[in-house]
Amino acid sequence: MTILTGKINRSQPQEEPKPLILETQGLTRRFGKLTAVNNLSISVEQGEVFGLLGPNGAGKSTVLKMLTTLLPISAGKATLAGYDVARQSNPVRRAIGYVPQALSADGSLTGYENLLIFAKLYGIPAKGRDRRIYEILEYMGLQDAAKRLVRNYSGGMIRKLEIGISVLHQPQILFLDEPTVGLDPIARTQVWQLVLQLCADYGTTIFLTTHFLEEADSLCNRVAIMQQGEVVTTGTPTDLKASLDNPNATLDDVFIYYTGDQLTSGVNYRDTARTRRTAQRLG
Repeated sequence: MTILTGKINRSQPQEEPKPLILETQGLTRRFGKLTAVNNLSISVEQGEVFGLLGPNGAGKSTVLKMLTTLLPISAGKATLAGYDVARQSNPVRRAIGYVPQALSADGSLTGYENLLIFAKLYGIPAKGRDRRIYEILEYMGLQDAAKRLVRNYSGGMIRKLEIGISVLHQPQILFLDEPTVGLDPIARTQVWQLVLQLCADYGTTIFLTTHFLEEADSLCNRVAIMQQGEVVTTGTPTDLKASLDNPNATLDDVFIYYTGDQLTSGVNYRDTARTRRTAQRLG
C-alpha cells in the first residue's frame, strides 16, 4: 500500500530542531509487582509525526494512557505543552486529542449529533458551535453524511468522524492508538492522508501507535521501538535502516534486530471487525 504518493518523505531529519511539545523523563508505570513501562525517556517536537512501535505487550498503550491522563504515573515525569501531566491534568486534556482503538462514536446518532455532543463537552461556545461542526464535517469529507446514522457509515467514515471529534477543540497534539486496525487498504490510506493534512494545515503534532510498519516508515518523522516496557532505540526511519549492515534494510528488519521478533498485531482483527459491525447495526 502506498501511503504518501507525491508527498514529502517525512522521515528526513530536520535541519533545525523545533520546540518540544512532549517530553518524558524516567516515565514508569507499575501494576502491583509488574512494571509495564520502565524508565521511558522520549521527546516529541512540535508538528512532527512520532510513532511508538513494539510487539504486543511492550507497553505502548500503557504509555498512551499515561500521556493522556487515563492512567496515573508511578514514577518519572511527563511534560506536555508545558504542563505537568501528573499534576495539571485539566490543561493537558485541553491540549490533546485522543482516538482510541475501540469505537468512540455513537452509532445511534448522526455524524452531526456526535460532533455536537463533543463540542458541548469541549466547551465550544454556542455561537460558533455549528460553524465549527460543519467545518469539521467538510474537512473530513463527511458533509454529505452529516445527517446519516453513524451505524450506517463505513469503517473508514467512522474513523474519520472519530478523528474529527478529537480535533474539534483544535488540540496541539493528537494521540492515535492503532487508528487503521480493521480498515481496508483504501480506507487506511484515506485516514493517513487526512492525518498528514492536519499536520500541514494546522501544525498538529501526531503521536501514534501502529502495527503496520510500512505506515510508520512512510508517515513518521521519528519512531521509538519498545520491548518489554523499555525503549530500545529511537530515530528517523531512514537513520534506523541505515544503521543496519544491509543496504536494503526495511523497518521490519530494524524491528526484528532490536526486538528479536516479527511484529504481529496484538489486536484480534476479527473481533475488531465484529465490534464495528455490531456498533453499526445496534448503535
